[in-house]
Amino acid sequence: MRYKLFGHTGLRVSELCLGTMTFGEGWGWGSSREESCAVFDAFVAAGGNFFDTADVYTGGDSERLLGDFVRGQRERCVVATKYSASIPTEGAQAHPLTSGNSRKHLMDAVHASLQRLNMDYIDILWVHCWDFLTPVEEVMRGLDDLVRTGKVCYVGVSNAPAWVVAKANTLAGQRGWTPFSGLQLKYNVLDRDIEPEFLPLARDLDLAITAWSPLAGGVLSGKYQRDDVAATADSKRAALYADSLPARAWAVAEALSAVAAECDATASQVALAWLRQRDPRVIPVIGARTVAQLEDNLGSVELSLSADQLARLSALAPPALPFPHDLLHSPEQIQRSYGGYLEHIDQHRPRLFPLD
Repeated sequence: MRYKLFGHTGLRVSELCLGTMTFGEGWGWGSSREESCAVFDAFVAAGGNFFDTADVYTGGDSERLLGDFVRGQRERCVVATKYSASIPTEGAQAHPLTSGNSRKHLMDAVHASLQRLNMDYIDILWVHCWDFLTPVEEVMRGLDDLVRTGKVCYVGVSNAPAWVVAKANTLAGQRGWTPFSGLQLKYNVLDRDIEPEFLPLARDLDLAITAWSPLAGGVLSGKYQRDDVAATADSKRAALYADSLPARAWAVAEALSAVAAECDATASQVALAWLRQRDPRVIPVIGARTVAQLEDNLGSVELSLSADQLARLSALAPPALPFPHDLLHSPEQIQRSYGGYLEHIDQHRPRLFPLD
C-alpha cells in the first residue's frame, strides 16, 4: 500500500480508503462484529490507514464498531465521519433540529459521533449532504471552530454542487477559516457525471476526491449477469442498484471482465485500477462484507492498466458534457479561442478542461 497527501494538506492517507458502511447488521446486509473486525484487521495488515464512516451508517453501529477496532492504535489511523442526515431512533420523535447543515446540528452531531467513536477528535469531518438552507458562512465558521478547538483536524464535503465548494473555499480563504481539503463523490467507470465540473475543481483547488460506490454497488464486480442479478441473494444492494441500470451498464461490466481476463485480474480490480489511474487525487472508498472481498479489492493496487486498456474503458460510458462545456470543449470553439495556436503555447499550468 502506498500513501497520498490528502488534498492540499500534509495528511498522509492510504491509496485506498476502507468504507465501513458494512460494519454492523442494522440495515439487513452488513457484517457481524466478528467479520467487520476481521476486515478491519486485514486492511491494517495491508498498510491501510484511512477509514470512512458516518453518523447514520447502520444506525450508529458503524461508528461504534470502528471506534472499538481503532482503540489502541488511534495514532496510526485516519478516521473520517460525516454529519447532516438524521439518525432514526426507535421510539423517538423526529424534529427539525435532527438534520441539516446548521451550526446547532453540526455541534450536536459531532459530540454524538465522538461519543460513539469513543475518541477525543475526528481526523476528517465531511458535510454529508448540502441542505440548500444553511448559509455557507454558517457552515464554514462552524467547521473552523471545531478545528480550532481540536475536535476536528480537517474538513471535507460530500454530495454538494461544485459552485458551493468554490464559494465555501473562497470565503474560507478570505476570512482565515479552515477550507475544505477533500470531496467525497459518487464516481466509477460507469457513473462519471462528476468529470466536467468536479475534476477541474479538484485540480484547481488541490482537493482530494474519495470515490464512493467505485464498483457501482457491486454491479461492476463481475459477479453478476444481466439476466439474473435481481434474483441473486448474494448482494441485496447490487440487486437494488441493478434494477435501475441502463443496458450500457452491462456492456461496461462485460468490458471490465474482458480486460480483467487480459490482465489475469478480477473485474473489481480493473474497475478500481481505472479509478486510481484516472486522476492521482482519486482515492476509492472500498466496502467489503468479508475478508475475501477485501483481499480481492486490495489486489487492485498491484494492477497497472495499459494506455490502450484505459482508453477502451474510458470510451465505454463517457459523461455527457453540459453547457457550456459542450461548447467550450468543441474543436470549433477551441479553434476560435486560440486561433489555431494552442499547440504552440508552452503551458506552465494545465488547461482545466473536463476530460483532459
